[in-house]
Amino acid sequence: MSSYSTDAHKTSRTSGLAIAGLVCGIVGLFILPIILGPLAVIFGAVALRQTGSVMAKWDIGLGVVDIVLMIVMLAVAANNGGSFTWHIG
Repeated sequence: MSSYSTDAHKTSRTSGLAIAGLVCGIVGLFILPIILGPLAVIFGAVALRQTGSVMAKWDIGLGVVDIVLMIVMLAVAANNGGSFTWHIG
């Protein structure tokens, strides 16, 4: 008689909050980092507490990068008379 292992069907520990935080962190790099950065940090922290997944740690990291990016953009805009423009070429 053969026995089957119950470890064959391990479920993923990634939560929906971790995925939402990752999306907020990535999109926040391009648009609205002042809103999406803190959301990524919050979603990541809650997902980290619930599941402890690596994706939740990435959420927190991307959220922090978004916030730092926004602070740098505000500092550059303050030094340019209140405007932030890109000149390519």
